Amino acid sequence: MTTAIPADRSQRIAAIGYDYDAQPKEAVAACNLCGAAAFVVLAHRDRYGCAAQAHACARCGLVFLNPRMTADAYAQFYDGVYRPLVSAFHGRQIDAKTIQAEQRDYAIERADFIRPFVAGHGLRSMLDIGGSTGIVSHHFAREFALEAVVIDPAPLEVDEARRLGLETITGLVERHDFGSRRFDVVIVCQTVDHLLDINSVLARVRDLLDQRGILFIDIVDFRAAYLRNWSVEDAIKIDHPYYLTQDTMTAFLRRAGFDVLRVDYAADHLHVGYVCRPSPAVPGALPSSAQVEAMLQEVRLVQNASRPGSAR
Repeated sequence: MTTAIPADRSQRIAAIGYDYDAQPKEAVAACNLCGAAAFVVLAHRDRYGCAAQAHACARCGLVFLNPRMTADAYAQFYDGVYRPLVSAFHGRQIDAKTIQAEQRDYAIERADFIRPFVAGHGLRSMLDIGGSTGIVSHHFAREFALEAVVIDPAPLEVDEARRLGLETITGLVERHDFGSRRFDVVIVCQTVDHLLDINSVLARVRDLLDQRGILFIDIVDFRAAYLRNWSVEDAIKIDHPYYLTQDTMTAFLRRAGFDVLRVDYAADHLHVGYVCRPSPAVPGALPSSAQVEAMLQEVRLVQNASRPGSAR
């Protein structure tokens, strides 16, 4: 079942003046995880009220926007629309300055999680993909004596990371030439859902990570998101081309050549984190058909039944 957006929130979003319908888009012809082309349409709008469709792959259960904005349209979106839109949704200022307090809390929590796999293991270099203001990298660098590099496409956020004394790259990891450089630790924090091609980015990460290295990556768990508000549409947002579950993320990692060492449910009860190490790829790794069917049935339940415990 859907929840109505409060009038004041709708007005705040409308005031941004972003015309999603007018943005250039491209159809997704094949699933990024398994390559199949049979999809199920799960939703027809997102939490902002945009006419954005979310599809699920009928074979593996990966959920994604389809059609979605082009890479150039997303670049413009993140450059000047993303933070104001999120601010309008939440009714408070969220920008490269204000997010840093939240990022510090996140950094402390995530550092405690990965500590057993990093501290005292002789690891020296770290790449932070989608590293935003560098708060997480800065904390990790101090905690674990790492030389950190932040790469992010948002210039204002990279400027904040540079002020912390970090090495920075303004751009996308898929396009930047690192030459022969490799890293002992790679972190992908609150970023993978924003990617346009998860498959190729994980392959790139696998190539950049030293064979003895450690990967940390986390997702917004799609199931947790729609169960929290008992609304599939409220879990969809145009800033996330992908909606991952534990089943689909584990499959992505195994196919890319990562062994999951530990899984963590974050304190917000929404994110799921993974510590991984390089391993032989498992090209055929996929969620089972039973797992896919169970998720699709649960989506229909959420869309059509009252929230458990609510008055009918």
